[in-house]
Amino acid sequence: MGSPFLSASPERWVASNDLAFALRDNFPVSPGHTLVVPRREVATWFDATREEQVAILELVDAVKAQLDAELQPAGYNVGFNAGVAAGQTVMHLHVHVIPRFTGDVEDPRGGVRHVMPGKGSYLKTGVPPSTDFGCQAPSSHVGSIPERARGGPRPARFCVRQRCRFADKSTAEARAC
Repeated sequence: MGSPFLSASPERWVASNDLAFALRDNFPVSPGHTLVVPRREVATWFDATREEQVAILELVDAVKAQLDAELQPAGYNVGFNAGVAAGQTVMHLHVHVIPRFTGDVEDPRGGVRHVMPGKGSYLKTGVPPSTDFGCQAPSSHVGSIPERARGGPRPARFCVRQRCRFADKSTAEARAC
């Protein structure tokens, strides 16, 4: 595979253990953005052994402690991309530890949900699908949620003006917002 992480000098490592190491991202999205990488070249989290996963999570904790002391971030996003369809561009597992700071984006609500453009804030397109408020919105400002995106066969719609959601159970009639 030829992982660029394995060619990084150990002097760049900010933490390590027997199965993994951590280094600052070459293309950081925030100050302190760090990658935690297994020493063995595996493509995704799901290809790593349980021992490698534990070692990676131990380093996530160590990196967080370092960043807390160094930068005092207000929060973190921690995650990985698994596969090309998920945005993975380097086919060697790496976990992103991204420090977040108050005001670094206009509205951070939704966090990792923003990996799907336009779908990060359920507050802009209706409340979470598990809530059923009902709506008597005119059809001119009612949109539908595709079945596959909802994870089930139940028809659903949301009111794009009132920001509420209702289930379209047996009829197309809406109920009061």
